[in-house]
Amino acid sequence: PYRSAMRMLTGSCYISPYRSAMRMLTGSCYISPYRSVGYENAGTVEFLVDKHGKHYFIEVNSRLQVEHTVTEEVTDVDLVHAQLRVCEGRSLPELGLTQETIRVNGCAIQCRVTTEDPARGFQPDTGRLEVFRSGEGMGIRLDSASAFPGAVISPHYDSLLVKVIASGKDMSTAAAKMHRALSEFRVRGVKTNIPFLQNVLSNHQFLHSTVDTQFIDENQNLFIMKPVQNRAQKLLHYLGHVMVNGPTTPIPVKAKPSSIDPVIPTVPMGEPSLGFRDVLLREGPEGFAKAVRAHPGLLFMDTTFRDAHQSLLATRVRTHDLKKIAPYVSHNFNNLFSLENWGGATFDVAMRFLYECPWKRLQELRTLVPNVPFQMLLRGANAVGYTNYPDNAVFKFCEVAKENGMDIFRVFDSLNYLPNMILGMEAAGRAGGVVEAAISYTGDVSDPMRQKYSLAYYVKLTEELMKAGTHVLYVTRWHSSQTRILISALRDRYPDVPIHVHTHDTAGAGVAAMLACAEAGADVVDVAVDSMAGMTSQPSMGAMVACTKGTKLDTGIALEKVFDYSEYWEVTRGLYAPFDCTATMKSDSGGQYTNLHFQAHSMGLGNKFKQVKKSYSEANKLLGDLIKVTPSSKIVGDLAQFMVQNNLTREEVEEKADELSFPLSVVEFLQGHIGIPHGGFPEPFRTRVLKSLPRIEGRPGATLPPLDFDALEAGLRLLHGDDITQEDVMSAAMYPKVFQEYKEFTGSFGPVDCLSTRLFLDGPKIAEEFQVEIERGKTLHIKALAVGDLNKTGQRGVFFELNGQLRSVLVKDNVAMKEMKFHPKALKSVRGQVGAPMPGKVIEVKVEPGQKVEKGQPLCVLSAMKMETVVNSPLTGVVTVIHVDTDNSLEGDDLILEITAEE
Repeated sequence: PYRSAMRMLTGSCYISPYRSAMRMLTGSCYISPYRSVGYENAGTVEFLVDKHGKHYFIEVNSRLQVEHTVTEEVTDVDLVHAQLRVCEGRSLPELGLTQETIRVNGCAIQCRVTTEDPARGFQPDTGRLEVFRSGEGMGIRLDSASAFPGAVISPHYDSLLVKVIASGKDMSTAAAKMHRALSEFRVRGVKTNIPFLQNVLSNHQFLHSTVDTQFIDENQNLFIMKPVQNRAQKLLHYLGHVMVNGPTTPIPVKAKPSSIDPVIPTVPMGEPSLGFRDVLLREGPEGFAKAVRAHPGLLFMDTTFRDAHQSLLATRVRTHDLKKIAPYVSHNFNNLFSLENWGGATFDVAMRFLYECPWKRLQELRTLVPNVPFQMLLRGANAVGYTNYPDNAVFKFCEVAKENGMDIFRVFDSLNYLPNMILGMEAAGRAGGVVEAAISYTGDVSDPMRQKYSLAYYVKLTEELMKAGTHVLYVTRWHSSQTRILISALRDRYPDVPIHVHTHDTAGAGVAAMLACAEAGADVVDVAVDSMAGMTSQPSMGAMVACTKGTKLDTGIALEKVFDYSEYWEVTRGLYAPFDCTATMKSDSGGQYTNLHFQAHSMGLGNKFKQVKKSYSEANKLLGDLIKVTPSSKIVGDLAQFMVQNNLTREEVEEKADELSFPLSVVEFLQGHIGIPHGGFPEPFRTRVLKSLPRIEGRPGATLPPLDFDALEAGLRLLHGDDITQEDVMSAAMYPKVFQEYKEFTGSFGPVDCLSTRLFLDGPKIAEEFQVEIERGKTLHIKALAVGDLNKTGQRGVFFELNGQLRSVLVKDNVAMKEMKFHPKALKSVRGQVGAPMPGKVIEVKVEPGQKVEKGQPLCVLSAMKMETVVNSPLTGVVTVIHVDTDNSLEGDDLILEITAEE
C-alpha cells in the first residue's frame, strides 16, 4: 500500500528539491544514508522522513524508478545510459560518477499525467483519446507513453499518458513552468488528473513550506477543480451528431433553413440616444407611467423579439439572431415604449429546444439595448410555467429577472382569475418593476345578448386591478368593432393611467383595430416589424407608422428605418422555414391556431385540422366558454383533439363524461389547478368527469409550502458542479426536468448558442468551411470532412479539420442503435439507479433481488487497472433489479442495479 513520500503527498506529482547528490551513486539508488545496510546497485530505496529528520524505510526496487527523470534534470546525468555502461562492465568512477563530481543544479518537478479522475478518488477513466496535445517549451521534458489522437485507453493497463518534467533555478520557477505546460495540454475524450496537479502547484504550503502525509487530507480545496470547458470538441460532437442523426430540435416539416445569411443594417458609432428606460431608471415606475401618459404621439411595443416569433415560428428564434439586430433597434427605435423579448413560452423553449440559457439571453440583450425598456410576459402565480409554484418562488423569480435587466412585467392570468394575478403583480412590484396588469378579452361587449363577459365585467375587473397597484393597464386580444366601447369606458374612468392594447392580426384587421384603439384613448399598441407581422403575429409596424404620420398620433419613427429592420427579419425568417406557420398552416382564420396546428400534427391529426378547428369551438362550450390564453387555450385544444381522435360530438362527450378518459390537462382544469373561471365550472359536466377526484378550492398555489432555495442549490451543485448561479436555481425551480435535460445536453455538446442558425438546425455539408466565435477574440475555423462507416458498437466516425488540425469524433447512429443491444446507463436524475463509478469487470455481486440494504452497504466489487472498487449503496431501501453478473465488463455509468428507497 505504500508509495514514495512524494507520491503520497501530491497525487503523482514528484518533487525533487534535493540538496545532495548522494542518491546518484548507483543510478537513482538513494543509498547514502543506508551504506551500512550493504546494498549495491539496488535500484531505488524509498523512505519517509518525519519532522525530526528521522528516516523510515519503505522498500527497495531493483530498477530505475519513475522519478529518475528528476534526478537527471538536476544532475545532468543520463541514468539509463549509465546503467547500460555499468552492464557492459564499466565502473562508476570510470563513468565519472563519483560523489565528489555530482552537483545539483536547481530544482526539478515531475508530474505523471494520467487518465485518472481526481473528483472520483483518482479512479481510472477509459475511452478514446479524441485530442492529445502536449505543453512544451524551455525547461520542459516529456517522457511519453502511448498517447495520441485515436488511442484507446483500456481498463487493463497503466493509465499513464505522459511524464512531464519541469526544471528551473529554484522551486517556484520549476513549479511555474510546470503549471504553464499543464495548462497548454489538451486532452479530450477521457478525464485526467491535470486540474488536480495544477491546484497542487498553486498551493502556497506546497510551494513554500514543508508538507507531510496529511497534506491532501488537510487541503481538500485541492479537489475544487476548475472544470475543463472543452468547447471546441463538444461543438464538433454536436455538429457530428446532427450530420449523422439529423436535427436535435424537432422539426415539423421538411423545409430546409435558408442558406442566406441576413445583412445587418449599419449601426452608428457611439452610445444610442436616451429612451424611456432612462426615464424609468431616473423616476421609477410611477414617473415612467406619467411620462408615457403625457407623451403626445402613439407609442409602440415591438413584439418582434418575442410574441411575433412565438406566433409565427413556434418560439424557435435563437438569441444568436436577436443579438445581431439588437444594436440597430437600440439606436433607431429609442422611442419605443418597450421591447418585448422575454417570458411566456420563450423561457422553457430556450432550454427545451434551443439549448440556451434564457437568463443569458436577457443579460446579453440588456447589454446591447441599454435605452429601451424590456417587457416580459408573466403568467401571474404561474410565473413562466404551466403549473403552480410556491409564492416565494414567484417573488424570487421576479427579483432575479429585475436584477438581470427586466423592466416591465406584464402580468396576466388565462382565466382573469384575480388571486393569481394579484400575486404576480405583488411579486413584480416588490422587485421594483413596472406592473402592467393584463385584461384578457373575450366575448363581445357590443352584443347585449352576450352577458357573461360584459362591459360591466371588464370595468369591475379593471377596478380590482387598479386597487392592486397597476402602473399600466394592458388589454389583450381585440376586435375593431368592439374597440371604442371598452377603451373609451376605461379612459373615462381612469384618465391618468396609460392604456396598452394588444391583438393578433389573424383576421387581417389588426392595423384598423389598433388605430381605433389609439383614437379611443390608448397610449401604446403592439406591433411587429413588417416581415414578422400579420397572420397570428401582431399588426405591421410599417403600416402603423405610415397611417399615423403627420397626425396627432405620429410615432416619430422613420419609415426607412423600419424597412431596413424588416429586411433583416425577412432573411432571418427564412432560417426558420421548418417552423414557419406559412409552411405548416393551410388556413387563414382562427385565433390560437399556430400552437393548435403543431399539436394536431404531433398527434397525427394534421389531415383533420379543419375538423379540429370546428371541435375547438364545441370544446370551448363544453368547458363553459373560457378566456382562451395559454394555458387555457391549450386545454380547449386538448379537448378538441380528443374529440376528433375519438370521433365524438359535444353531445356525446356530455353524455359519456363519466366513462371517458379525458386528457390530463382537462381533468386538472376541472379540479381547479389553474384557478376558477369567471362564472364557475360547467356543471354537471365537471362532477361527471371528476367523480371522486379531489378539488382545489381558491388559489391553487396558496397552500404550497415555500421552496427551499438553499436545498435546491445544494442539489444542483451536487449534480452539476459549483458553477451553479442563482439564475440556474430559478430555471430549475420553474422547470426541473427541462433544466436537467438542458444541463445534460450542454455537458455533452457545449455552447451551441454560438453556432449560426443553419448549422444549429441542419448541420454542415461535407467539405463546407465555416467559422464559429466561441467568445470574443476566440474563433474556430472548421471544415467538415467526412462521415465514416458504422462500426460494431453502432457509432460512426465524423471527421473535421479544426484550426488546421485533423480531429474526429465518434457519434452513435440512433437508427442503427435501435437494432443493437447495449447495456443501459444509470440516470443521475433517477434516485435508486446505481451506476458503475468506473469501467471495469464485475468480480463479485454482494446482494440479491428483494434484499434490504442500508446506505453505504457494499453492493458489488469492480476490478480495473490493478485496482478494486467497492460500489456502495447510495440509500437505504430494497434491491429490486440487478443488471449485472460476475465477469460482466462495464463502462462508466453502466447500470448495476436498482434500489427502491425505504419510505
